[in-house]
Amino acid sequence: ALETLKMFEKRDSRVKSAAATNLSFLYYLGNELAQATNYADLAINSDRYNPAALTNKGNTVFANGDYEKAAEFYKEALRNDSLCTEALYNLGLAYKKLNRIDEALDFLLKLHAILPNSAQVLYQIASIYEIMEDPNQAIEWLLQLISVVPTDPHVLSKLGKLYDNEGDKPQAFHYYYESYRYFPSNIEVIEWLGAYYID
Repeated sequence: ALETLKMFEKRDSRVKSAAATNLSFLYYLGNELAQATNYADLAINSDRYNPAALTNKGNTVFANGDYEKAAEFYKEALRNDSLCTEALYNLGLAYKKLNRIDEALDFLLKLHAILPNSAQVLYQIASIYEIMEDPNQAIEWLLQLISVVPTDPHVLSKLGKLYDNEGDKPQAFHYYYESYRYFPSNIEVIEWLGAYYID
């Protein structure tokens, strides 16, 4: 894939930008951040209005821990394409890292309107409500999530934990037991179930 895309580097700016965008993403997936950054810059220089290139650049900056600057790239990508789902999602994550929780939630809810069955979006929204110490909302979003991915043991154990914190032992048992059924090696879940049976 890298070799094929590199053949397009010397074409006109649109083709060059598209090839550089894809090369940037491939290097990013391979955790080669320096190369990913170089190709993201090349893609942006070839086409300043390419939302995927701006998102890739934001991702490389995000990976280096500069969440504020990453957010700027994601916002610029959204100015060029308001439906760029990757930029919306990553902007929500950047704001979450910056502890700007209300803004993170706002962007993730916008994304949820576009992608109502995205497991990652549902999980992040639930996670934000957990940070906001609103367990009822966190539970609501996790219940939506397990309707999309019903066999995820991590989500099931998280539901068990939230119900346990709320004092609802029967519901907590149900979700911890379901989590155990799908992944019987989670020590935390086994400990909880053992303590439950002792009680």
